[in-house]
Amino acid sequence: MAEGFFRKYAPTGYEPYSAGTKPTGAINPLAIQAMKESGIDITIQTPKTITDSMIREASKVINMGCMDRESCPALFVKNVFDWAIEDPKGKPLEDVRKIRDTIEKRVQELCKTL
Repeated sequence: MAEGFFRKYAPTGYEPYSAGTKPTGAINPLAIQAMKESGIDITIQTPKTITDSMIREASKVINMGCMDRESCPALFVKNVFDWAIEDPKGKPLEDVRKIRDTIEKRVQELCKTL
């Protein structure tokens, strides 16, 4: 969801790299639905595993939240912004919408600083 919002709000010249330590095989269908309600289609995005080069090349590293403390990027990366946002996995649509709205606000705030 953050990648979708970043593509919408970021200034020209910025490119998001959205990845995780243990990505699932597909995007959460409720996240897709919630984002469509906001006018953003994330169906073309794919879950990716975070790489060292992604971190090295990034001008800012945002950690959405850590579900697995053993492999949490926030523990190993310097100057990471940890937003501590809940994982929408397994949550009902109402909760996914709240998570979506929180992510949108945070992305908008971030984009104002770029």
